[in-house]
Amino acid sequence: MKTVNLLKALGIALCLATTASAYAQASDAMAASGDMAAPSAKTVKKTDRALGLQVRKALAKAQGFDVSNVFVRARGGAVTLTGSVPDGAQIPQAEEVAKGVAGVKSVSNKLTIGTQGGGG
Repeated sequence: MKTVNLLKALGIALCLATTASAYAQASDAMAASGDMAAPSAKTVKKTDRALGLQVRKALAKAQGFDVSNVFVRARGGAVTLTGSVPDGAQIPQAEEVAKGVAGVKSVSNKLTIGTQGGGG
């Protein structure tokens, strides 16, 4: 009878040790995946700002593209283009140029056709 109780106790101890080990490994994996080491808000802003500038530079270099009234905003690889261009053909051109910049994951093109200087 004592042997049976001893075996039960050993079995329970083994189950608890295995469960604790599995839990510890899962916690380590989550920490290694970056859940606890997320970049600071300052770093994220700096990265977004740099990506926005890269897109704006690429637009400025594009053949026949007027970037003077175009505003670029980047957030985590998602780029939003706002403002106006003088020629409707520049709207899809801007989107293609932006998509070609390294680090851009998606482009929301909200450009409109407008005249320089706001018209009047």
